Amino acid sequence: MKASVKWTDGRQFVAEAGSGHSVVIDGPPDHGGRNTGPRPMEMLLMGLGACTSFDVLEILEKSRAPVSDCIAAVEAERADGVPSVFTRIHVHFTVSGSGLKEKQVQRAIELSAEKYCSASIMLAQGGVAMTHSYEIVEA
Repeated sequence: MKASVKWTDGRQFVAEAGSGHSVVIDGPPDHGGRNTGPRPMEMLLMGLGACTSFDVLEILEKSRAPVSDCIAAVEAERADGVPSVFTRIHVHFTVSGSGLKEKQVQRAIELSAEKYCSASIMLAQGGVAMTHSYEIVEA
């Protein structure tokens, strides 16, 4: 897996993944940015949310659960000093579908957090306190 990050101006960068997809990353104006894209640490949270959602959906689909929507709301706390690393991250899933079984949803989230989600596991092993919750919405 590879990526490249090219500085464009101020604190703006264009990151390109090995798959050929690009994203603009930028900082706030008070740090020399123009606010044209997410901050680098926001990208980490978005990647985590996508990684664990990918797993949860794949697990639920393999068990033939009738999922119609899945939203992962990710909230983080950071250390006060430098480096301002993540200290706590909470992921709240809202999973919608017709007749979803609570045990299936709970198990999918547990498997993602404990076995499959590389991002979650890497952050947890790095000392970040990771927590998860969920709600099921009847579609």
